[in-house]
Amino acid sequence: MRFFERLEARSRAVDSLVCVGLDPDFRKHRVEDVAAFNTAIVEATAEFAACFKPNIAFYEQWGIPGLHALEQTLKAIPAGIPVICDAKRGDMGNTAEAYARALFESWGFDCATVNGYQGSDAIAPFLAYPEKAVFVLCRTSNPGAREFQEQRLENGRLLYQQVALTATSWSPNVGLVVGATAPAELADVRRLVPGTPLLVPGVGAQGGKPDDVVRAAGYVPGTMVVNASRSILYAGEGAGFANAAGAAARELRDELRAAAATSP
Repeated sequence: MRFFERLEARSRAVDSLVCVGLDPDFRKHRVEDVAAFNTAIVEATAEFAACFKPNIAFYEQWGIPGLHALEQTLKAIPAGIPVICDAKRGDMGNTAEAYARALFESWGFDCATVNGYQGSDAIAPFLAYPEKAVFVLCRTSNPGAREFQEQRLENGRLLYQQVALTATSWSPNVGLVVGATAPAELADVRRLVPGTPLLVPGVGAQGGKPDDVVRAAGYVPGTMVVNASRSILYAGEGAGFANAAGAAARELRDELRAAAATSP
């Protein structure tokens, strides 16, 4: 099955749009404890998760020991749950090919976030894996996103609108990253490219609201996952941290469901 088919199947099976971000904070952990922490999080949240998303930077920050922790984390994720690598890769020629081999062959990720700034040839090596997929940065959740992404082009479109239209023409294995902190832009992208799978970060610690996300983009399994990292990982402390994370993941799932039930 292609990635987005697998993602849809998983999302429908658990009736959830929740993507659990596995981004350990270096201020809260020793690297030798990260794999065990993540394993407990995975076990507590798996029943509510459409997918998991480790951001590779949170493991690279510790060097080789951090990469070992990532390796152990991936082993802890049940085989039926898709895994997205948040790496935001994108480069030219043989560099992009090396990035794609690293993420899809060496690490075995199912999907990756990529940066399309350099155009289609920077993303093509990732699309050479028909069973894999990418989420292309489109309208991101960070405060500075509008500095470039909302610039108006000569054709009248905003840059993020052009990215949405162009990137989705490259392959059916392309989805888009659109932040929950920009619900109007999220609705705009849904209108421009209906049915395109969306990865929606920014709920929780960044301030995005589940009901705003559902109002903007609907609730259709397989066409959207909503990521939360810190608000799930660090929902509680001490001996009950994993149970608190599971409760936070369940709460996000239920909030998204409830928003769908009340949306027009």
